[in-house]
Amino acid sequence: MSKSVKTSLLLLSFVILAFAVAGAAGVKPGSGNDGAYRQMSVYSEVLLRIRSDYVEDPNISQVSNGALHGLLEALDPNSSYLNADEYKQYKQFGQPAGSIGAAISKRFGYGDVISVVPGGPADKAGLLAGDIIEALNDKSAREMSLAEMTGLIGGPVGSIVNLSVVRSSKVQPLKIAITRESVKYPSVSSKMMDGQIGYVRTEGFPKGRSQEISARIRDLQKNGAKKLILDLRNSGDGEIAEGVSTANLFLNHGQIAYVEGQKYPRQSFAADASKAITTLPLVVIVNKSTAGAAEIIAGAVLDNARGDVLGDKTFGAGSIQKVIDLQDGGALILSVAKYYTPAGKAIQDAAITPNVLVADKADDFVAPEDSDLTPDENEKAEPKKVQPDEQLRRAIEQFSKQDQKAAAAA
Repeated sequence: MSKSVKTSLLLLSFVILAFAVAGAAGVKPGSGNDGAYRQMSVYSEVLLRIRSDYVEDPNISQVSNGALHGLLEALDPNSSYLNADEYKQYKQFGQPAGSIGAAISKRFGYGDVISVVPGGPADKAGLLAGDIIEALNDKSAREMSLAEMTGLIGGPVGSIVNLSVVRSSKVQPLKIAITRESVKYPSVSSKMMDGQIGYVRTEGFPKGRSQEISARIRDLQKNGAKKLILDLRNSGDGEIAEGVSTANLFLNHGQIAYVEGQKYPRQSFAADASKAITTLPLVVIVNKSTAGAAEIIAGAVLDNARGDVLGDKTFGAGSIQKVIDLQDGGALILSVAKYYTPAGKAIQDAAITPNVLVADKADDFVAPEDSDLTPDENEKAEPKKVQPDEQLRRAIEQFSKQDQKAAAAA
């Protein structure tokens, strides 16, 4: 069979498959919902035009691969198409024990660093939250699904991953080499502040984190805390279950969150009164690097009017994925459900918008560009300016407003 015949058959198969999918979805030609058919007609025309008019004989397999990658990523950052080779690698991703200590998503086709674990390998190498990963081990991140990117970032302890990173304060992409380690999250920190305010901060939600936060809050209350600040800034990774358990520490009734999908039965997480440990006035601080489990907490506090949420709009991450094997050895990683706040807002779509918006002043600070110096040399030549923590200052002030509001309601 000639190459042109094979190509024509492939194109025809693609169109037939597309129409079959539309039919299975209940879309019928001539109905009011036949937009999918019209769109598939456009797809087939584009493929035929590529075959007949492109500058050279196209690699249809490569074109189809790219189309499928784009199709899945157009749904959401976590959905992916993996061809047979990529899927084979993906199934090995869970084996390495090493990590760079950073939460990664995809935006605008490239890797987006949500947050970095303090003291972890990415932090020590100079990777920052908000950095865009342009390439990974010299391969463009735009060519990778999130699943592939996440897998390649992991690896054996002691091995090195090379990133090309775009940063808003730099003219040229940065080359960052990170040595993978077995990453441990910093412990929860806490302290008593003036005005009998207890302060608790966590950066991440590994297993057991809610119990650690509970112990810190109990200690603060024993030491005379009458108000609480929960700092969730830069907390972009961890177990959703830990977020639900942590939210329950502050809620003795009401809904914490729920998860639901088109074919995924709704599962609600209700507050258990026996697990609540405090009724003290509460302010939660969030920023652009607050994601996942931390957003569950912020959404529950906000929608249950349990306290104030202050800071920047959060990142927006909260969905469940399912791996679906394909006949050719490839796979789909498809988002099948999303997490919602009690008020019904999908966290992945809407994120969490604080009821008290206070921008992070650190975002407005642009470091001087000096491409001739290494990061270490630049640090010595231009010491970082310590920015005042405006969000924390405003969080402290917010308690006075809470008191005024309570007095007015009495």
